[in-house]
Amino acid sequence: MAKPEIALDGKVALVTGGGGGIGRAAALALASAGADVAIIDVIPERCDELVARVTEMGRRALGITGNVMDRDAAAGAVETTAAHFGRLDILVNNAGGVSWRPFVDLKPQNWQRHIDMNLISNLAATSAAIPHMIKAGGGAIINVTSIEASRAAPGYAVYAACKAGINNLTRTLALELSDHGIRINSIAPDSTDTPGMKGIFTGSADPSRWPEATPQRKETLRRRIPLGRPGIDHESGTLIAFLASPLASYITGTIIPIDGGTWAGGGWIRDAGGKWVLPPDLTSID
Repeated sequence: MAKPEIALDGKVALVTGGGGGIGRAAALALASAGADVAIIDVIPERCDELVARVTEMGRRALGITGNVMDRDAAAGAVETTAAHFGRLDILVNNAGGVSWRPFVDLKPQNWQRHIDMNLISNLAATSAAIPHMIKAGGGAIINVTSIEASRAAPGYAVYAACKAGINNLTRTLALELSDHGIRINSIAPDSTDTPGMKGIFTGSADPSRWPEATPQRKETLRRRIPLGRPGIDHESGTLIAFLASPLASYITGTIIPIDGGTWAGGGWIRDAGGKWVLPPDLTSID
């Protein structure tokens, strides 16, 4: 029996927010598996870097500078990709973002920004991609959501609501699109090392620029995450490539946590001595 491998030769993929973090890792993983890759990103330098990396890997690449908060830009990236490569087989809806603020402090423009960034961009790209995938005889859509979609998220209410909506959209479209051979799944990360998580919002996404986490941050993650560390972007990227590939041919309508066990932990954390405790057993934490 041949050794299973992720093989995407002859496929074309579009990754939104593909210039950094999970999106960049997804684009590189897809290219490594043989796909030609387009990305849309708001930072031109990151588009150029990604195109250079993918080209070095021997695959065709296209960088589109644009902001997916503009639904026309999100849909336009799909059309540009299909026109450039002649087809579209894989869509990775990765673009999104959030900032912490209690809901009572948010104004309608804040709601709309979160909705446009995290939900409308997904709807626009997905709607534009489906006809091309039907024409190609099938395809794969992978949404990047969050474990915050499945639990209370104080300070991130609108963001979490958007991600929960995408999870339900994933399940619903899995049924609607099944007759067309289009599979749709979501991955749900928790804390993952990305440029944004490191406070780098402009310029190169090269990990060599990222500052080292403080000892306090490392200890917090060690206590909260069962595997004791944050996720690495390429771990999510590899999962995305797997879900896009024939190896996942019988997987659709799923939401897969990629969170080091945080969702499974259900609020249990390690105390200072390494014992698992469930707050408010606060006497055991310090």
